[in-house]
Amino acid sequence: MADERVPALEVRGINKYYGGVHALSDVSFRAYAGEIVGLVGDNGAGKSTLIKVISGAHEPDTGEIYVDGQRHHWRSPLEAIEAGIETLYQDSGLAPDLTIGSNVFLGREKMRRGLLGRLGFVDQRAMEREALEDLKKVGISVPLSKRTVAELSGGQRQAVAIGRAISWARKVILLDEPTNNLGARQAIEVLDVMRSAREQGLAVIFISHTLPHVLEVTDRIVVMRLGRVVRDAPTSGFTAENLLATITGLDELRPPPTPTA
Repeated sequence: MADERVPALEVRGINKYYGGVHALSDVSFRAYAGEIVGLVGDNGAGKSTLIKVISGAHEPDTGEIYVDGQRHHWRSPLEAIEAGIETLYQDSGLAPDLTIGSNVFLGREKMRRGLLGRLGFVDQRAMEREALEDLKKVGISVPLSKRTVAELSGGQRQAVAIGRAISWARKVILLDEPTNNLGARQAIEVLDVMRSAREQGLAVIFISHTLPHVLEVTDRIVVMRLGRVVRDAPTSGFTAENLLATITGLDELRPPPTPTA
């Protein structure tokens, strides 16, 4: 039975060329509210290009993007953000010399009331307070807000970056390798934050080469190879072995099983 819900995010027939390179070939998939979708594939599969198209960093040559059933054509990442899509790239974009609150509100600073606000003074105290409240909502516990991001551990920094994206996202959050270069305990914390985002009703797109993390936290997995979607199925239908075989194309090279008498 087909899912009759309206997807939080849907891409239809996306094609993207870079000169003579066909980077994305008729890519289509859906992500629903309250769902974590794993987007996996080998290097060169087209994952990063697809994320840049969805986030408005690149325009597709053909194809359509829908958010909550409404068609959009991004001319800039700001338009995607305004539609409720937040993106966390591998480079988290945190400013190490600023406090946690300043990072959460980076580019969206809260101004002081009255004349001071009109003169460009930010309300630092309000930003720190609201930042910690927003992070707590998604299960992130961080040290005193006066500390700078440079003073945090790698896992804490990544959690703050994800928390910032979740606190601003209204529909969809795109996470590009959020557990990369983290220790086991730190990675578990980040996966828990992703679960919190799902519980808040966001559609989470999780791009990762770490297949155990993908199998652990996702509800569905979309596999890309050479710019195409080659499989889109519930995570329960994958094992580590057959997921790797689908990513590499070995599933297509294996001979069919010999019929038994």
